[in-house]
Amino acid sequence: MTTIQNSSCASSALKVRLKIQNLILGNQSVTRVLLVVVLITLTVLGMSLSLGDYPVPPADIVKAVLGLPTQDPESPFVVVTLRLPRVLISWLIGVGLGVAGAILQGLTRNPLADPGIIGVNAGAALAAVSLIVLFPAVPTMYLPLAAFGGAFVVACLIYLLAGTGEKSPLRLVLVGVALAAIMGAFTTLMLTFGKISNVSRALVWLAGSVAGKSWEQLWQLLPWLVVFVPLALLLARELDTLQLGDLVAKGLGSRVTWQRSKLLLVSVALAGSSVAIAGTIGFVGLMAPHLARRLVGSIHQNLLPVAALIGGLLVASADFLGRTLFSPTELPCGLLTAALGAPYFIYLLYQRRQR
Repeated sequence: MTTIQNSSCASSALKVRLKIQNLILGNQSVTRVLLVVVLITLTVLGMSLSLGDYPVPPADIVKAVLGLPTQDPESPFVVVTLRLPRVLISWLIGVGLGVAGAILQGLTRNPLADPGIIGVNAGAALAAVSLIVLFPAVPTMYLPLAAFGGAFVVACLIYLLAGTGEKSPLRLVLVGVALAAIMGAFTTLMLTFGKISNVSRALVWLAGSVAGKSWEQLWQLLPWLVVFVPLALLLARELDTLQLGDLVAKGLGSRVTWQRSKLLLVSVALAGSSVAIAGTIGFVGLMAPHLARRLVGSIHQNLLPVAALIGGLLVASADFLGRTLFSPTELPCGLLTAALGAPYFIYLLYQRRQR
C-alpha cells in the first residue's frame, strides 16, 4: 500500500512539474514571438520614415527625432512633421483593431467575427459621416466620440439579434453583414444629399487612409488606446472563462453579463476610435487574431498582445506599401488590407464548411 501511495505521489509531482515546464516554455515562446514581431515592426517603421519621394538617411531620422542638427536641414520637417505622426497613427490604429477583433472573436466564440465584417465599423462610419456632413462646424476632436456611439449601437443590435450561442456559428456574421448593409445604405444617403464640400471630406475619410494625418489626430487617438488596451489585457482571463460557456463561467464565479458587457465596451471603443481617425480599414481585426492564434495559441493573456502587435504591423506595412509602391500616386492602406483580407475571409469560410 505504501509503495502504491508513493508511486501516486511521485506521479502527481511529475504531472505538476510537467505543467510548470510547459507553462515556462509557453511563456518563452510568446516572448520570442513578441521580440520577432517587434523587430519586424521597427524595421517597417524605420523604412517608412526613411523611404519616399524625399529619402532621408537613417542617421538623420534618429537626429531629427531627438531634436539634434541633421545633415540635411529639411530632414526634421519631413520626418517629424510629415512622416512620424502618420507612421505612429497607422501603427496605433492597427493595434486597436487587432485587440478589438481578438476580443470579438473570443466573446462570441466565432473565429469569423471582426469589427469590419460584422458591421461595427459600418456603424462607426455612419456616425462619423453624419457628423462631417450634417454638422461640419463641429471640431474633429468629437469624431471619436461619434464613431464610438455608432459602433456601440450596432454592437448592441448584433448582440441582441444574433446572441452568442453555438446553435449557428455563422449567425453573428450574417446578422452583422445585414446590419453593415443597412448602415452602408444610410451612409450613402448622407453622401448623396450632403453639401459637396462636406461630402468630399467624408469620401476622403471613408477611403481608409492615414495620409495627411498630423500630431493633432495622434493626440486624439492616443488616450483611447492608453485606456482601453491595458483594460483589455486586464480582462484577458475573464475572456478565457467566457469561452468555456455561460454555465461553466457562472459555475466558476464569473458575472457573465457584466464581464461580457465590459469586454464589448472595450472592443467597440477601440474599433470606433480607430475608424474615427482613419476611416474604415477592414479585415485587420480578422487577420491579426488568427495569425496570433497560430503563433501563440488561444490563451488570451498571450493572444491579445501578439494580436495587437501584428495588427499594428499589418496597418503600418499597408500604409508604407500604399505610399511607395506606385509613387507619386498613393493607395489608401484600407484598400491593401481589404485586398489581403477578403481572400483570407473566404478561405476561413471554406475551411469551416469543410468541417
